[in-house]
Amino acid sequence: MSLKHTLAAAWRRLVAPRMVYGWRGADGRWRAHTRVSTHSDIGCRERLAIGDHVYIGHFNVIDASGGLEIGEGCQVTNHVSILTHSTHHALRIGGRAFYGHPQPPGYRQAATVLGPYCFIGPHSVIGPGARLGKGVLVKAYSHVTGEVPDFAIVEGQPARVVGDTRSVDRALLDAHPQMRAHYEAWAGPLTAP
Repeated sequence: MSLKHTLAAAWRRLVAPRMVYGWRGADGRWRAHTRVSTHSDIGCRERLAIGDHVYIGHFNVIDASGGLEIGEGCQVTNHVSILTHSTHHALRIGGRAFYGHPQPPGYRQAATVLGPYCFIGPHSVIGPGARLGKGVLVKAYSHVTGEVPDFAIVEGQPARVVGDTRSVDRALLDAHPQMRAHYEAWAGPLTAP
């Protein structure tokens, strides 16, 4: 291999996305099983409440400026935006007066919550003030706003409920009954979807 190829390969390894294990929350507690990509942008970490066993993949924008809670076991895939503020209305209304305005009309900031064991598919947007229940599955390319009930499968722009994760969970638990106690520890007894 030529020196040029060797240096290029070394450079790619140096700057490539990596998963970093462990996270110290704003509360000072260590989350040993949480993994976060070196190539995700997390703003306002002091306003982020994050559980353990969370996975935040590559190339995400995580905005916690308005308060963000990511529950235990959540998986945020790649190229996801999780937002707690929005300026697009304020910028259009205010034009050039938007910049420097202390409270621009149309500016929205609201806390966002991802319940435990949610899965956020690639290229999705979770809007300011969205509240996802436990066990929610957000399909790729979805735009989620408002309340999403526990165990919902959502898709689309705007996202709408198209299923229930418990139907998939039931089949897996039937095939692996030794996992039922672990599942019920966070989800409660498996009831009919």
